[in-house]
Amino acid sequence: MSREKKTPPRVGERILGRLRRFAESLETSDTLPERYTRRTIRLNLEPRPFDPERVKQARKELNASQAIFAQFLGVSAAAVRDWEQGAKSPRGIACRVIDEILRDPKYWRDRLAELATPVER
Repeated sequence: MSREKKTPPRVGERILGRLRRFAESLETSDTLPERYTRRTIRLNLEPRPFDPERVKQARKELNASQAIFAQFLGVSAAAVRDWEQGAKSPRGIACRVIDEILRDPKYWRDRLAELATPVER
């Protein structure tokens, strides 16, 4: 009697087997959270308030004019001017991007340089 070595299932076979068991569980089980590991992740995306100095700091980190900074953020140059003069504050996605610029200025300087194209006159 010869003993054959049992080869372990391939990755694809293991994945398919687990997916089949999961599909069966969906149809028969009310206890999915207890049976399967799951994680809930919440991101803290609340932007910090931006005073005029922080806006200027972010713009200067990029070595950008108000017009280029505005174009990069997708806002008007007048909006950037208002932010830097304290007449208004940035909101929404502009705050998120400014937060990211201040977190890793080198990345964003490099990114801005990649996007810059000379304009022929």
